[in-house]
Amino acid sequence: MKKNNDTPESFSLLTDFDIYLFKSGRHYKLYEKLGSHAVREKSGTYFAVWAPNAREISVIGNFNGWKASQHKLSARWDQSGIWEGFFADVKHGEAYKYAIHSNTGEYLEKADPFAFFAEKPPQTASIVWKSHYEWKDAQWLEERKSNAGKPKPYSVYEVHFGSWRKKVEEDRSLTYPEMAHELVDYVHELGFTHVEFLPLMEHPFYGSWGYQLTGYFAPTSRYGSPEDFMYLVDCFHRAGIGVILDWVPSHFPGDAHGLYKFDGTFLYEHEDPRKGFHPDWKSYIFNYGRSEVRSFLISNALFWLDRFHIDGLRVDAVASMLYLDYSRKAGEWIPNHHGGNENIEAISFLKELNEVVYANFPDAITIAEESTSWTGVSRPTYLGGLGFGQKWMMGWMHDTLHYFQLDPVHRRHHQNEITFSIMYAFTENFMLPLSHDEVVHGKGSLLGRMPGDEWKKFANLRLLYAYMFTHPGSKLIFMGGEFGQSAEWNHDKSLDWHLLDYNVHKGVQTVIKDLNALYGQEPALFQYSFEPRGFQWIDYGDHENSVIAFQRLAENKEDLLIVIGNFTPEVRYHYRIGVPYRGQWKEIFNSDDEKYAGSGVRNQGLMMTSPVKYHSRDYSISLTLPPLALVVLKLERELNEFDLKNIGT
Repeated sequence: MKKNNDTPESFSLLTDFDIYLFKSGRHYKLYEKLGSHAVREKSGTYFAVWAPNAREISVIGNFNGWKASQHKLSARWDQSGIWEGFFADVKHGEAYKYAIHSNTGEYLEKADPFAFFAEKPPQTASIVWKSHYEWKDAQWLEERKSNAGKPKPYSVYEVHFGSWRKKVEEDRSLTYPEMAHELVDYVHELGFTHVEFLPLMEHPFYGSWGYQLTGYFAPTSRYGSPEDFMYLVDCFHRAGIGVILDWVPSHFPGDAHGLYKFDGTFLYEHEDPRKGFHPDWKSYIFNYGRSEVRSFLISNALFWLDRFHIDGLRVDAVASMLYLDYSRKAGEWIPNHHGGNENIEAISFLKELNEVVYANFPDAITIAEESTSWTGVSRPTYLGGLGFGQKWMMGWMHDTLHYFQLDPVHRRHHQNEITFSIMYAFTENFMLPLSHDEVVHGKGSLLGRMPGDEWKKFANLRLLYAYMFTHPGSKLIFMGGEFGQSAEWNHDKSLDWHLLDYNVHKGVQTVIKDLNALYGQEPALFQYSFEPRGFQWIDYGDHENSVIAFQRLAENKEDLLIVIGNFTPEVRYHYRIGVPYRGQWKEIFNSDDEKYAGSGVRNQGLMMTSPVKYHSRDYSISLTLPPLALVVLKLERELNEFDLKNIGT
């Protein structure tokens, strides 16, 4: 192809600077250049694809009877490995693939790695698509920008799109526009601040839950068009709800039309299976040391934040990226050049990813699913961290769920499991997850894992959620958990919405709604979520009664909260705890409230402090602890000496 030739046949979107950035791994908006682009002023479509080991490439589709003899692309003159071409007879909405004759002698038909839309699975072609959508979320984006960096509650409702709710009579999932009303209204009613979707990028196998991607730049066509998905995000924003997407840079499947051996060689992945094959998921690992691959992945992260106004990315399986020996036995992995098991190229990539995301979208968030004790996952890169905004607190999740599965009679022997998380709670910006991974593969539902009879199971579940919302850190609950789904999650079925006809399930939903409200209204629960000054133990050592008590603190002392959890079914009468201020205290939350289908053991009215020293504090109060429940107290009125004399105390 001749340089600077402006005839339609040789039209190009790529400049010399684009090529320089691409080859150096620093082109972060490749989606504006590669892929298919309907060019309005030239009334046709421009195609560009990276395939350096191809001998010949054609675009095939209905427009040429899917024959590779026409619509041939030309290799660029600059050794970039990019092939390109402009065709006036290919219009918006046309299905296409790249027919690749490789230097290896293979003939391949590949979907476009940069396609904005794809055929509905099981069909696998890409679709020429130029989105036209008028966003109406300017107020949300402006508020997001002005509130960047300020403490705020993060209460996330995690959703698998296809199984949240189905049209039973049609045996289908809801569409993006249908969810824009039903799901948005539901999340708003329950008071969640964010929704997080399991991957919605195009994926051929529905049973992968979206984690085996082939179309990184295309929202799955199962539920509608890209504009339909934009409308869904827009509706969430206009309702004051942020949208987080699961994003999967850790691996990709070996489907014939996907990234695997894209040009007949190992292009996006490592050739050596000790570095390029993932034994857990039977998938392929990106070559993070290859500049063009880094440009592809970081461009993809920015794409969703840019074109779809996404508020954050939850990065899947970060641990598998950090360690060369992840899920591998001796001899199945290659040490780095220092002889260690750290994946230096992946670490470098993750740092660059976060730096670029926050440089371009400082009001967005990246969240790491990282299951090890790697240091500094959510610390800035200039301090040696990976640069994520938050990290899932997997240790809290495992310890807490194990503790709650115990019969209460045995919990006194395991008090450390419910208190240990505070030892490291402020080493990262932690999110507390009760995610989809905890209700699959035979684990049962959260409700089903609670011990005891029906009443105790529901009381335990309400207690679990109350403990989660008062514990430092942001929150995430997988769909169905908010009303006590009884059955294990099944991606082929809708959630069991009929359960809300029963008071015990409705009670769980109501407690989540009230906890979300409490979380958003009380600065002590979010102002210092990631700092030790926001938490102080009152008593973590009452093993015999399985009771814990702690304070949550905010900038203003009047916002201080006291939290007491009773992890047994015994009512604790006249239970004394030390308090920091004398005066009148009020119970503002009780997970045993009758409106939650609890037993209704409450602390009515105001509780006055006594000048009895307790828990190293000068004042204390005596209260009733309801069974398998958590209560939250707030200072209603602090009293001085004059007040005390006037009321005769």
